[in-house]
Amino acid sequence: MRAAILTREFPPEVYGGAGVHVDHLTRELARRIHVEVHCFGAPRESALVAGAYRPWEALLGGRPEDAALGVMSVDLAMAGALRGVDLVHSHTWYANLAGHLAKLLWGVPHVCTTHSLEPLRPWKAEQLGGGYALSGFCERTALESADAVIAVSEAMRRDVLRVYPGVDAARVHVIHNGIDAEEYRPTPPSGALERHGIGTARPFVLFVGRVTRQKGLSHLLRAATLLDRSAQLVLVASSPDTPEIAAEVEDLYARSRAAGVPVVWVREMMPHADLVQLLTAATVLVCPSVYEPFGLVNLEAMACETAVVASAVGGIPEIIADTETGRLVACDPERVASDPSASRAFETALAERINELISDPGRAAEMGRAGRRRVLERFTWARVAERTAALYRSLVAPPVDG
Repeated sequence: MRAAILTREFPPEVYGGAGVHVDHLTRELARRIHVEVHCFGAPRESALVAGAYRPWEALLGGRPEDAALGVMSVDLAMAGALRGVDLVHSHTWYANLAGHLAKLLWGVPHVCTTHSLEPLRPWKAEQLGGGYALSGFCERTALESADAVIAVSEAMRRDVLRVYPGVDAARVHVIHNGIDAEEYRPTPPSGALERHGIGTARPFVLFVGRVTRQKGLSHLLRAATLLDRSAQLVLVASSPDTPEIAAEVEDLYARSRAAGVPVVWVREMMPHADLVQLLTAATVLVCPSVYEPFGLVNLEAMACETAVVASAVGGIPEIIADTETGRLVACDPERVASDPSASRAFETALAERINELISDPGRAAEMGRAGRRRVLERFTWARVAERTAALYRSLVAPPVDG
């Protein structure tokens, strides 16, 4: 079988959880079947990459809508290059249209993995303008006609069927994300904290994520003034979606600093080895997302034996065992977005759960150890790849003898 993985992100151009997923999944799949990757951007050195594509120059204007049109131009080029494959597997709306067109052009099965859903991310209208309608079109068209849809959590499966009732429920399969437990494992500090300006004499609470409304960084910064001042707050956060969210986070960061909160902001993409040191050294990882179909960063922290405090949205409750591997914080995303009192209640509860573990480091450490055990039992990439390859085989007809 020759399977083509279609993705916007692939190393070294990875900026989010979907890119991490594709990187690890393709490596594991390549041990089992023939895999080739088609991605956006510059040519890659990886032997797995069969093609890398850039948007048409004519579509690289300055309007927000041009970004979505550029994505669609890449999808056209990508689809045209897929003749001869047995199956295509697209990740995110950026590549979904390419998979749909390849299904029509070459008569092959199309698998979509849903890492998020465009209608549940309305703030992206700030980023894409009218292109947001195009991103939804690409996603809806692909999912409703795909031969199989992989949801990365049970919560995501429910969302797919609710948002897109035209999708056949029998074609939606839950295959959880995974983690490389050798790559993410407890690692003693060897200079990473000092390099990034993090004090080593006091504990710290860690946030890792993009600067986007989805990740809830603004809520965390509003909660920061309620945190136990014996601990630092460390933000590893870059790649703002829009100038507006960048300005909002900058303002909240400045207000936190002015209020005396010991907060350190690492604004650049951090080397992987440094990130693992931070994940290990943190007393708590905090994931305040208001939308999170899975929440891979929680697994990364758990694999490094760090307790997690996270909002109970999307697939996160399927990862974290509350009171065993961390603490969940109730969150109604719609109310939090529209009702200031609900937003304050969420932020207060977030601070309370974090403080609970800062004040009891022994309990936090025990939760961290339990988290790694849970990762090893349930969330390895080998398990993900086996289930994905089995799904492929169920869709590809065996060759006829003779």
